[in-house]
Amino acid sequence: MPKDTALHFSLIGLPGSGKSTIGRHLSRVWDIPFVDTDHVIEQRLSCSIKDYFASHGEAAFRDMESEVLAQLLAQPQSSVISTGGGAILRAQNRAVLKAHSTVFYLQASPEDIARRLRSDTTRPLLQGDDPLKRLRSLFTIRSPLYLETAHYVIDSIRQNTVQVTRKICMQAELAGILPSKCCGKRMKDVN
Repeated sequence: MPKDTALHFSLIGLPGSGKSTIGRHLSRVWDIPFVDTDHVIEQRLSCSIKDYFASHGEAAFRDMESEVLAQLLAQPQSSVISTGGGAILRAQNRAVLKAHSTVFYLQASPEDIARRLRSDTTRPLLQGDDPLKRLRSLFTIRSPLYLETAHYVIDSIRQNTVQVTRKICMQAELAGILPSKCCGKRMKDVN
């Protein structure tokens, strides 16, 4: 990873698409910090996002999310950033992501995500009687926004973590964002 210029790599996608898992792997391969915006927000609020949603509502959460995202992308140190699934709902977030980072959309079908998250109770937007119906609704609304924001689209479900990490590394190298062979020598670290 070049040290003279801050490079930010942002991962976007539906809840459960693998943003945090892939982000941690990329962080190790590229030897740069990993930041999960939801985790940063929970630290600042001293409560879970689920609890904050319940007491303050989605709009207040989205305000905090926008603030955190802008601050992270203004940092002088390179990073891999996992965004919340709804970060792209605001035009200002889409603009700052696209302008100040290389954005990878981890694309996954609602059906695949529902299988992956069937016992996860920590995601406030997926609570209720029919999480698959909710995921389909989120996909319909958000997919065009993810595509608008992303520089690259990566299938995150039909492959394992190492395969997805390799695809992102190869894409960054092919695009000239990272030096050729930058990832190859460190891929063993993601296993």
